[in-house]
Amino acid sequence: MTEVAAVIFDVGNVLYHWNPRVLYERLIDDDRALDAFLRDVVTPEWHFQHDAGRPFAETSAELIARHPEHAALIRHWGDNFIDSVAPAISGMPQLVRDLHEADVPLYAITNFSAEFWPLFHARERALFAPFRDIVVSGAEGLVKPDSAIYQLALDRFGILPSQALFVDDRPENIAAAEAAGMRGHLFIDAAALRRDLAARGLLTPRPVP
Repeated sequence: MTEVAAVIFDVGNVLYHWNPRVLYERLIDDDRALDAFLRDVVTPEWHFQHDAGRPFAETSAELIARHPEHAALIRHWGDNFIDSVAPAISGMPQLVRDLHEADVPLYAITNFSAEFWPLFHARERALFAPFRDIVVSGAEGLVKPDSAIYQLALDRFGILPSQALFVDDRPENIAAAEAAGMRGHLFIDAAALRRDLAARGLLTPRPVP
């Protein structure tokens, strides 16, 4: 069996916490109203359109037409989205540095809006500096777990599927990566990932802070 020679990361809830609730918890002080707004207005299905490449100007106009009473809150999403992607998950910045120092090639495949990504990437340039390439779904018009995004990434990264370990927090994304021939690690925390990487000979074991 070919040994793993490169690690491909997801970003949201692997490298960074992502929680849209933080955008609105100071603006909607009633928990039930906040839950309803996140459930019924700025839904995961609505946001997924941005990951697939639709511009916020279009999706927000459609959503405001359906919920005009929430127009200002909907616009707040576009102006402040990157604030929902933070902080870095405990132990992950050090793990990325350790892999880089061990000369392990690092890549990422992320479901992320092409509009929001540049600001976020610039804000977090220190963590992403070791990454050789990152495939952003919104820029490609492809989203995980579509098999096409994995093939595009492998072709662009120039690595064989059997050489790659794909790390993601969603089982369906791991299953799709494994169907494409990669190894998969379902992310729980940095400690478990470090143990897996050590077992594969990519890192030496060490405590996670």
